[in-house]
Amino acid sequence: MFSWFSSAESQRFGKELAMFVLSELAGSTEKRADKFSGKVEKVLVRADQRVRDFKVRERLNVYKKAKLANAFLWTLKDNGCSPEYANQLTDWLSVRL
Repeated sequence: MFSWFSSAESQRFGKELAMFVLSELAGSTEKRADKFSGKVEKVLVRADQRVRDFKVRERLNVYKKAKLANAFLWTLKDNGCSPEYANQLTDWLSVRL
């Protein structure tokens, strides 16, 4: 029963995924819009694979999904991502969870 509320691994993964996305996109914002969108697409494909791998390892319930998405969102915001873009990326993640 208490394992249902054990969200430490989900939160860790949310932070790790946000740092992955930020590190991969670092320095790309100066590129033209078409090159930036191409880079973002490649990064999100790789991030999607990480999410799928995590879902195989970890059984996610509603609570764990919410904690993962929240950790992802706040890690993005705390590391300089604009709130609008952080919300878009979190929406993208929520669909995949």
